[in-house]
Amino acid sequence: MRWWDIPAVLELERALFPHDAWSKGLFWSELAHARGAGATRRYVVAEDGTGRVVGYAGLAAVDGTGDVQTIAVAFDHWSTGLGSRLLGELLAAATAFECREVLLEVRVDNTRAQRLYERFGFEPVGIRRGYYQPGNVDALVMRLTDPVTAVQGMTHGSQG
Repeated sequence: MRWWDIPAVLELERALFPHDAWSKGLFWSELAHARGAGATRRYVVAEDGTGRVVGYAGLAAVDGTGDVQTIAVAFDHWSTGLGSRLLGELLAAATAFECREVLLEVRVDNTRAQRLYERFGFEPVGIRRGYYQPGNVDALVMRLTDPVTAVQGMTHGSQG
Protein backbone atom coordinates (compact mmCIF):
# COMPACT_ATOMS: atom_id res chain seq x y z
CA MET A 1 0.00 0.00 0.00
CA ARG A 2 1.23 3.45 -0.88
CA TRP A 3 -0.15 6.91 -0.14
CA TRP A 4 -1.98 7.07 -3.47
CA ASP A 5 -3.98 3.95 -2.51
CA ILE A 6 -5.51 5.65 0.54
CA PRO A 7 -8.59 7.20 -1.16
CA ALA A 8 -9.66 3.83 -2.62
CA VAL A 9 -8.84 2.04 0.63
CA LEU A 10 -10.94 4.56 2.58
CA GLU A 11 -13.89 4.01 0.24
CA LEU A 12 -13.69 0.26 0.81
CA GLU A 13 -13.10 0.76 4.55
CA ARG A 14 -16.27 2.84 4.90
CA ALA A 15 -18.33 0.31 2.92
CA LEU A 16 -17.12 -2.66 4.95
CA PHE A 17 -16.86 -1.06 8.40
CA PRO A 18 -19.43 1.76 8.42
CA HIS A 19 -19.56 2.14 12.21
CA ASP A 20 -15.87 1.88 13.08
CA ALA A 21 -13.98 2.77 9.89
CA TRP A 22 -10.40 3.93 10.17
CA SER A 23 -9.66 7.57 9.35
CA LYS A 24 -7.40 8.87 6.59
CA GLY A 25 -4.99 10.05 9.28
CA LEU A 26 -4.74 6.59 10.79
CA PHE A 27 -3.84 5.03 7.44
CA TRP A 28 -1.26 7.78 6.83
CA SER A 29 0.22 7.15 10.28
CA GLU A 30 0.47 3.41 9.66
CA LEU A 31 2.12 3.91 6.27
CA ALA A 32 4.66 6.27 7.86
CA HIS A 33 5.92 3.24 9.81
CA ALA A 34 6.01 0.97 6.75
CA ARG A 35 9.04 2.42 4.94
CA GLY A 36 12.76 2.53 5.51
CA ALA A 37 15.25 0.58 7.56
CA GLY A 38 13.29 0.90 10.81
CA ALA A 39 9.94 -0.16 9.32
CA THR A 40 7.58 -1.91 11.75
CA ARG A 41 4.55 -2.17 9.46
CA ARG A 42 3.60 -3.97 6.27
CA TYR A 43 0.50 -2.91 4.35
CA VAL A 44 -0.64 -4.45 1.08
CA VAL A 45 -3.47 -3.86 -1.37
CA ALA A 46 -5.11 -6.20 -3.88
CA GLU A 47 -6.47 -4.89 -7.18
CA ASP A 48 -8.77 -6.51 -9.69
CA GLY A 49 -8.04 -6.59 -13.42
CA THR A 50 -9.20 -2.99 -13.83
CA GLY A 51 -6.94 -1.58 -11.11
CA ARG A 52 -9.76 -1.22 -8.57
CA VAL A 53 -8.66 -1.86 -4.96
CA VAL A 54 -10.65 -4.91 -3.82
CA GLY A 55 -8.76 -5.72 -0.63
CA TYR A 56 -6.08 -4.59 1.75
CA ALA A 57 -4.32 -5.78 4.88
CA GLY A 58 -1.83 -4.53 7.43
CA LEU A 59 0.51 -5.88 10.08
CA ALA A 60 2.47 -4.20 12.88
CA ALA A 61 5.56 -5.90 14.32
CA VAL A 62 7.14 -5.05 17.66
CA ASP A 63 9.65 -7.07 19.71
CA GLY A 64 8.96 -10.42 18.06
CA THR A 65 5.17 -10.10 18.05
CA GLY A 66 3.11 -9.39 14.97
CA ASP A 67 -0.32 -7.82 15.23
CA VAL A 68 -2.77 -8.03 12.35
CA GLN A 69 -4.09 -4.47 12.18
CA THR A 70 -6.67 -4.95 9.42
CA ILE A 71 -7.83 -7.26 6.66
CA ALA A 72 -10.61 -6.23 4.30
CA VAL A 73 -12.06 -7.74 1.13
CA ALA A 74 -14.69 -6.10 -1.08
CA PHE A 75 -18.08 -7.82 -0.87
CA ASP A 76 -17.93 -8.87 -4.52
CA HIS A 77 -14.64 -10.71 -3.86
CA TRP A 78 -15.79 -12.74 -0.85
CA SER A 79 -15.28 -16.50 -1.23
CA THR A 80 -12.57 -16.04 -3.87
CA GLY A 81 -9.60 -16.84 -1.61
CA LEU A 82 -8.49 -13.21 -1.49
CA GLY A 83 -8.74 -13.04 2.31
CA SER A 84 -6.47 -16.10 2.57
CA ARG A 85 -3.96 -14.54 0.18
CA LEU A 86 -3.92 -11.27 2.13
CA LEU A 87 -3.48 -13.09 5.45
CA GLY A 88 -0.71 -15.13 3.85
CA GLU A 89 1.07 -11.90 2.84
CA LEU A 90 0.84 -10.67 6.44
CA LEU A 91 2.20 -13.92 7.84
CA ALA A 92 5.08 -13.82 5.35
CA ALA A 93 5.78 -10.27 6.56
CA ALA A 94 5.64 -11.46 10.18
CA THR A 95 8.22 -14.09 9.32
CA ALA A 96 10.43 -11.46 7.66
CA PHE A 97 10.08 -9.31 10.80
CA GLU A 98 11.18 -12.42 12.80
CA CYS A 99 7.94 -12.55 14.77
CA ARG A 100 7.56 -15.54 17.07
CA GLU A 101 3.80 -15.05 17.35
CA VAL A 102 1.02 -13.12 15.66
CA LEU A 103 -2.03 -11.69 17.42
CA LEU A 104 -5.25 -10.21 16.12
CA GLU A 105 -8.64 -8.98 17.27
CA VAL A 106 -11.81 -9.92 15.43
CA ARG A 107 -15.40 -8.98 16.19
CA VAL A 108 -17.11 -11.74 18.16
CA ASP A 109 -19.96 -11.62 15.64
CA ASN A 110 -17.64 -12.05 12.61
CA THR A 111 -17.60 -15.84 12.42
CA ARG A 112 -16.59 -15.74 8.74
CA ALA A 113 -13.26 -14.07 9.60
CA GLN A 114 -12.78 -16.29 12.64
CA ARG A 115 -12.99 -19.39 10.43
CA LEU A 116 -10.35 -17.94 8.11
CA TYR A 117 -7.98 -17.32 11.00
CA GLU A 118 -8.59 -20.78 12.45
CA ARG A 119 -7.65 -22.36 9.09
CA PHE A 120 -4.25 -20.68 9.45
CA GLY A 121 -3.79 -21.99 13.00
CA PHE A 122 -4.94 -19.00 15.06
CA GLU A 123 -6.50 -19.95 18.39
CA PRO A 124 -8.74 -17.89 20.70
CA VAL A 125 -6.90 -16.56 23.76
CA GLY A 126 -9.25 -13.94 25.23
CA ILE A 127 -11.98 -11.35 24.88
CA ARG A 128 -11.66 -7.55 24.85
CA ARG A 129 -14.95 -6.16 26.10
CA GLY A 130 -16.35 -3.22 24.14
CA TYR A 131 -13.29 -3.11 21.86
CA TYR A 132 -15.15 -1.99 18.73
CA GLN A 133 -16.67 1.45 19.18
CA PRO A 134 -19.09 3.11 18.91
CA GLY A 135 -21.11 -0.13 18.79
CA ASN A 136 -19.51 -1.48 21.99
CA VAL A 137 -18.90 -4.88 20.33
CA ASP A 138 -16.51 -7.32 21.98
CA ALA A 139 -13.37 -8.55 20.23
CA LEU A 140 -12.11 -12.10 20.24
CA VAL A 141 -8.32 -12.09 20.62
CA MET A 142 -6.63 -14.81 18.59
CA ARG A 143 -3.01 -15.96 18.54
CA LEU A 144 -0.79 -17.87 16.12
CA THR A 145 2.28 -19.22 17.89
CA ASP A 146 4.31 -20.25 14.83
CA PRO A 147 3.91 -17.98 11.80
CA VAL A 148 6.89 -19.62 10.06
CA THR A 149 5.12 -23.00 9.98
CA ALA A 150 1.89 -21.37 8.77
CA VAL A 151 3.77 -19.69 5.90
CA GLN A 152 5.52 -22.95 4.99
CA GLY A 153 2.16 -24.72 4.99
CA MET A 154 0.75 -22.11 2.59
CA THR A 155 3.58 -22.59 0.14
CA HIS A 156 2.95 -26.34 0.15
CA GLY A 157 -0.76 -25.92 -0.57
CA SER A 158 -2.14 -26.98 2.79
CA GLN A 159 -3.85 -23.69 3.57
CA GLY A 160 -7.26 -22.61 2.22
